[in-house]
Amino acid sequence: MVNPNRASFEDKMLLTMFDACDAAKDATQDDIDDRLAFLDAVRASSIGLEGGKPPSLKICGVVFHMLRTVKSLQLIMACHKLLVDLEKHFPRAYLSDEDDSLSSSNAPPKLVVAEEAWSPLILGLDNAAVVSGASEKQSGGSLDPSSFHLLIQELAEILTDSNFQEKGMKLLQSLLLFQYLVIVLEGDFLPRNATMNWSLQRKSWLNMLLGSRKINYKSLMKNCIEVICLLCQPFENDNFHKSNTALFLALAEVLKNTRVSIDKFLVMILALDVSKKKADIEGNTSRSDGSRTPLVDIILDELAYNKDNIPHFFKTISEPKWKTEIVVQYLWKYIPKPAARTRRSSGVTEDTTFDGALKCFSNKTRTKSIIKKIGADVVQLLLAHGFQAQLSILSNSALVDLCREFISTFESLRSTDGNMEILSIGKEALFTAACVISMKS
Repeated sequence: MVNPNRASFEDKMLLTMFDACDAAKDATQDDIDDRLAFLDAVRASSIGLEGGKPPSLKICGVVFHMLRTVKSLQLIMACHKLLVDLEKHFPRAYLSDEDDSLSSSNAPPKLVVAEEAWSPLILGLDNAAVVSGASEKQSGGSLDPSSFHLLIQELAEILTDSNFQEKGMKLLQSLLLFQYLVIVLEGDFLPRNATMNWSLQRKSWLNMLLGSRKINYKSLMKNCIEVICLLCQPFENDNFHKSNTALFLALAEVLKNTRVSIDKFLVMILALDVSKKKADIEGNTSRSDGSRTPLVDIILDELAYNKDNIPHFFKTISEPKWKTEIVVQYLWKYIPKPAARTRRSSGVTEDTTFDGALKCFSNKTRTKSIIKKIGADVVQLLLAHGFQAQLSILSNSALVDLCREFISTFESLRSTDGNMEILSIGKEALFTAACVISMKS
């Protein structure tokens, strides 16, 4: 049972916090110290106590509001850390590992969801007559799907603006806000996805966010891909560095961590697409599930439209399984198919694996066609990234065959295009392949 005195104490601090936040845009050091003391008190009364309980909904809303509005670097970082630590300490969803002697050992784990937990996102209200601003006010500052999409759009806009001196603090807040929201989505999605039960997966916040009528799903995904590629650009601004060293250093670290967050966000969506496709095949979906273009298809279209983004995109995507999948599907878009099938070959299917793609380069006509369509540099980038991903997936017994096929593919490329210069990433991959063959032979 919650101690009423504790609740009263929190309410008093909440009112004090609102008064301090509204007092002035540029808080004094005393104001900052008071707010830091507030955050420390929230931490001590929840995470710091053995058997402590999550903060009240109002307190969570205030901390979230502070993250989005305060102007102090110290406060922004402290709010973000507290919110992330609370997510880790009080999970929103998890699979029960309780040992029930009466149940079968083969019984699936039970999903436990904290239904009453405060949420930074308002989902499932598409049919309600609630506008975004009113929605935020009623929920203590939580964001609806349209606000989430706006956040991604703003990130893309700020990242393309070289004037970080004016927007550096806003960028930092937006990046940390996105990181936190991904942690929240991940905490709800991963346990649900592990159940392999579509009735639980469809209720994930991620699925509800992507299926909301308040966003343009394709546009959101394109914005995410744009942000990924922008985050790979070098972060350099000498004037900004000299004028605000602390913010510059913080941004450099936060930008790097945001690349990890957006990678996780996209990988979750790719996994959700697989689960939905499986449920659809098994007849477990309904009309209410709607339809979405698979993220893989959107990625392929965006990379085909702007080939300059290929090295940036694959530099960010870390999951070997998905990196291989995207590389293979991209290559197979441009690998020439037989003009017509004979009766003898009609039952034969193309080997649409990475190894199958490599074997296509043994045919000089196919190789020439692929180079002509997408360019030798793009081919090298795709093959090198696919090879790197395969190294972490394949068993030792298959590595030597992969490395020999990879080297043979590059030899075919060189013989087909005598003017081709091997890129540094291609040289690194070839060196790795030669080392593996040497060690395993």
